[in-house]
Amino acid sequence: MKKTFYILLSFFTLASCSNANSEENKKEKFIDSLLSKMTLEEKAGQMNQYNGFWDATGPMPEGDYQKKRYKELKNGQVGSMLNVIGVDQIRALQKIAVEETRLGIPLIFGHDVIHGYKTMFPIPLAESSSWDLELMEKSARIAATEASADGLHWTFAPMVDISRDARWGRVMEGAGEDPYLGSKIAVARINGFQGQDLKDSLTIAACAKHFAAYGFAESGKDYNTVDIGLQTLHNIVLPSFKASAKANVATFMNSFNEINGIPATGSKFLQRSILKEKWNYKGFIVSDWSSIEEMVAHGYSKDLKSAALSAIKAGSDMDMMSYAYIKYLNNLLDEKKISIDIIDDAVKRILSVKYDLGLFSNPYLYCNDVREEENIFNDRNRALALDIAQESIVLLKNDANILPLKKSGLKIALLGGLAIDKDSPLGNWRAKAPKNSAISVKEGLIKYNNNTVKFQKGPKLFKNPTFIDGHLNVNNTDTSGTYSALKLAKESDYVITVLGEHGLQSGEGRSRSNIKLPGIQEHFLKEIYKVNKNIVLIIMNGRPLDLSWADAHIPAIVESWHLGTMSGNALASILYGDCNPSGKLPMSFPRSIGQVPIYYNHKNTGRPGPSDYVFWSHYSDEKNDPLYPFGFGLSYTNFEYSNLELSKADERTINVKFKVKNIGNHSGKEVVQLYVRDLYSSQTRPVKELKRFRKVQFQIDEEKIFNFVLKKNDLGFLNDSGNLVFEKGEYEIFVGGSSKTNISSF
Repeated sequence: MKKTFYILLSFFTLASCSNANSEENKKEKFIDSLLSKMTLEEKAGQMNQYNGFWDATGPMPEGDYQKKRYKELKNGQVGSMLNVIGVDQIRALQKIAVEETRLGIPLIFGHDVIHGYKTMFPIPLAESSSWDLELMEKSARIAATEASADGLHWTFAPMVDISRDARWGRVMEGAGEDPYLGSKIAVARINGFQGQDLKDSLTIAACAKHFAAYGFAESGKDYNTVDIGLQTLHNIVLPSFKASAKANVATFMNSFNEINGIPATGSKFLQRSILKEKWNYKGFIVSDWSSIEEMVAHGYSKDLKSAALSAIKAGSDMDMMSYAYIKYLNNLLDEKKISIDIIDDAVKRILSVKYDLGLFSNPYLYCNDVREEENIFNDRNRALALDIAQESIVLLKNDANILPLKKSGLKIALLGGLAIDKDSPLGNWRAKAPKNSAISVKEGLIKYNNNTVKFQKGPKLFKNPTFIDGHLNVNNTDTSGTYSALKLAKESDYVITVLGEHGLQSGEGRSRSNIKLPGIQEHFLKEIYKVNKNIVLIIMNGRPLDLSWADAHIPAIVESWHLGTMSGNALASILYGDCNPSGKLPMSFPRSIGQVPIYYNHKNTGRPGPSDYVFWSHYSDEKNDPLYPFGFGLSYTNFEYSNLELSKADERTINVKFKVKNIGNHSGKEVVQLYVRDLYSSQTRPVKELKRFRKVQFQIDEEKIFNFVLKKNDLGFLNDSGNLVFEKGEYEIFVGGSSKTNISSF
């Protein structure tokens, strides 16, 4: 039987490979045949992406801009559109592309489906705090289901940029500071969006962005310059992108920033040498919005024509909203500055993704009216949104076990405008989430307990929660409403204060130089503290904040981020102990802005200290370590790590065995973390590097044995050429509940 089993397994494996090769050959022949029929204008059209420019279900376009785009659409000179929403709109535009152009090549429709479509999940930085890869894959799966039911084919997510700078507004869109965790999360979200087969109409193509190093923009300013060494590039920036390529992400998006003096959109080193050649990536690269044109402002390209030349030679396949390829590819070919081969390669990549999506077989596959409301904003989706919101909450402080609160017999003052805000918890990039559709903190608290909960808004946190010239108008001076809030606080047993950032205060273009609580908020918190010290502080935010004063004074601090649709219920379940908090930080929180960028996997330097004399690497007015480190998060129970044992299977494999026990009075989940330090190397290595983690449920008094296996790539590093280097040496292994663990062995 055993022998027969292996023979059959081998047969089916061969048959499977044969079928896969047959399908790939079929696709290649189809695309080659189609390509042979295309004019240069039609090829350039496939490389051209436009934003939605008119109501396709209404009258014919009237403005000159709209008329020109409409003419290009009918001529087959548009390959993709973004920000076109809804089955009716997408069907109407697809009908033009398929039924009125010469070759009938379908469009691919994209949109920013970042942390949900109609059901909003926690922002990606918050989801990353869950360290639960299965849940993150499921949330992306639901987002894909809802978006595809609205006709969309493609999301510009996940953002897999690693970032160490909390000033950068787009940290909310990523997985934080660690390349190992970031890589695992990237793969989980890609698998969620794309499923097993892109031809499944409930999937959407994913896009790994921003290639590369956007998260290292100087001073945390969006679109700014990046200047990093090759060691940082290969070991910190690129691993999550390489993991994305290996996971067969359908597309990549290049980046706004320059790196090594060359805008990423024009970087042949990144796009051709690394991605397409070394990693053998087969999908296509789309530019970020007008990033081809912006190479002129960078001072890299003389004009748009020159920018088009640099971008196409570098490997940028599709132009998002620069109009560069549609205008100038013909001229560049006539002038022999490029060959037709470079254009054909880009077009084949784009057509291949359209083929994989099943659009050539059925251009209206995603436009079935019957399923337009299928699986959208339903109880199942909301239940998952609640689960992942609960898992994403991080308990930062809990002195004297003030939490969880009793469910009855308490007088609770609920303070702060964010406590009743039903819009901010939706976060940025809220796609088609209905406005004010989140469950507020107040609604959640009332639902979950029998306490007397009274609310006072206090001072207005944001004078007007809308944008003025693109920036939120923050209240810095008006204390109106403070007296009533303080009066209620003084009369109450406990105060739950909800402070932080507006949901649209982080994200693209929203960098901050001061990452304290915005405006008047810290002053308000200090006034509350004067009248009642039993404070539970809930922080809503899209980035790590400077919470140093709060940490020194407030007994309980709950990091809620922007949790999405089910925000209030998730928070209430944590505050009242129905759910034990298990989130862990994916980014370090600084003690002060002067520490930023701050991250756990830093280098040791030649003078690490501490020392009694002044000449070592430190601040004269601040500690070196973060307020809350990467991987940190409290629970209502406690976990004990013990019996760490190392054994070598061979020269390149280490077995790590240890015990973890729940020694507290509550069941709960622990994110068990393993870190490695290479003590000496031909290139200096970080003081710690995350290499394994596992999120595990423990009952009271339960003890579990963990076995982690570390292999060659875990103990090595990438050199300046991006090749793995493994050297004989000494390694220190750490295990614990955060990056600050000192439980180690050599």
